[in-house]
Amino acid sequence: MSHRRDSMLVSSLGKGDSVYQEVLASFPLCQTTEEDLIQNPLFCKLLATLSQHVDPTGLTQQLRKDLEKAERELHTQRLDWLRVESVHRVLQEILQENRFSRTSSTSAAEEKFYSTLEQCVLVAQCVRLLDSSSDVSEDHAALLALSAERLTRHLPDEQEVLQMKHRLPSELLKYLKKKAGGILSYYQPDWENESEGLWNVKLSKLPELLDGDQKKVKSLREKNSENITLLQRQTHAYLSELLKCMKILQCLILDLRLKAQKDLDRKKIEYFEAKCEIGLQKIRAEMLEVQLDTYTRDKIAAHKRITEKLKAEQKSSEMEKQAVESKLASFEIYGKDFAALAEEYSRLQQEIATKSWALKEFAI
Repeated sequence: MSHRRDSMLVSSLGKGDSVYQEVLASFPLCQTTEEDLIQNPLFCKLLATLSQHVDPTGLTQQLRKDLEKAERELHTQRLDWLRVESVHRVLQEILQENRFSRTSSTSAAEEKFYSTLEQCVLVAQCVRLLDSSSDVSEDHAALLALSAERLTRHLPDEQEVLQMKHRLPSELLKYLKKKAGGILSYYQPDWENESEGLWNVKLSKLPELLDGDQKKVKSLREKNSENITLLQRQTHAYLSELLKCMKILQCLILDLRLKAQKDLDRKKIEYFEAKCEIGLQKIRAEMLEVQLDTYTRDKIAAHKRITEKLKAEQKSSEMEKQAVESKLASFEIYGKDFAALAEEYSRLQQEIATKSWALKEFAI
């Protein structure tokens, strides 16, 4: 049966978002998004299967029943303890107020009532501590000679206790009414000037008002808890989307930066080229200005003609040089023998020139 249910669940995955929403609703405390379930279908199947056996808090059905039963028993025991503890504290407050407000005009009956009440409360407190204490063993109790029977011997006379018990309910009612009136005055200060009958009616409705406010506070706390869970999910989703946007923005910044850097480099090159051209034009202008300041127009024209003539002679010399170099290259084809003949020829030419010069000298 469970295998068929799992197969039906697997077949339903991918047909819509309802399955993912149900899984997420079954585990509100799980920090999982719908995208995680889509990317991990087996994990989604596991959560869907677990949702049939556990509650949203992660407890099994049987454990939840045992826990609810234990909570009910604990609630009953707490109510019993709270009832006894409340009466005990109210009696202590009554005794404390009487102790501080006691005057010389207090009647003997009043003093007897409060002294009897104080003694009974003290003995009852000792008996309760002796019965409920788990630290004091029987040996220690025997050593200290403590027992409930021994403590009850310190109670007042039975007649005084009966008189105190007969008066105690009215005193408790009077004190509790006074305390409730103080709470009502604090809760609704504008009701203090009401008549006594209306005051008593409103005082009887005070538990309902406090219970309604308590339920309202509990509802607001639950709603606040739900809002906190929803806020955590939205924050997680927001941070995920923010990271994606940051990655896209980073890519765009890098692309735009490279493109802008390319345009900037091109503009810088154009700027430096224009700046160099302006510098060259300025140098030429300075050279012309120096020439105009140094030479006259006729001298500058003569210099230009001389320069042109020198350039023409330089050009012709270069052409002649190239012709000689080509001849030498053709002579090198003949090898070392031709080089020796050339050297011999140049030596003979030098000797002829020397002898011709000597004949001219002798002829003179």
